[in-house]
Amino acid sequence: MVLKIINKSSNPLPRYESAQAAGMDLRCDISEPVTLAPLERRLVPTGLFIELPAGYEAQIRPRSGLALKRGLTVLNTPGTIDADYRGEVGVIMINLSGEAQTIEPGERICQMVIAKHETPEVVEVSELSDTERGTGGFGHSGRK
Repeated sequence: MVLKIINKSSNPLPRYESAQAAGMDLRCDISEPVTLAPLERRLVPTGLFIELPAGYEAQIRPRSGLALKRGLTVLNTPGTIDADYRGEVGVIMINLSGEAQTIEPGERICQMVIAKHETPEVVEVSELSDTERGTGGFGHSGRK
C-alpha cells in the first residue's frame, strides 16, 4: 500500500517514531505559536495533502502525552479522512485543561493511523437475530 503525500509545510514528512508504532506523528504548520484557552477549540493546519487507495481511511487520533500532560486532544476522535478527500489535513484541537496551552510551530500534535475498511451492502430488514446480550448497553454488565 502506498500513501501519497504533498507536503506544503516546512516540516519533514510524517513518520513512525518506533518500529511497531501504529500511527505516524503529524506536525502543525503554523508560523507562530497558537495559544488555546481552556475549552477553546481550533482547526490547526498540517500543510499535508494525502491520497489513499480506495478501501483505506486515515484516522486522526490524539497523542497520549499531549492529552495527559497538557490536556490537548483531538476533538472528533478519531477524525476520518476518506480516500477521495484531496484537501489539506486539518486537526481539530481542543484544550481540556484548566489553563491556556500553547502549540509551537512544527510541534507534533496528533497521530495518523492508516486503516483498511469495508463498504458493506446495506439491506433493510424487519428483525435482527437474537443474542445473549440482546439490547443491553451503556453499562449493562455492571461496574466491576
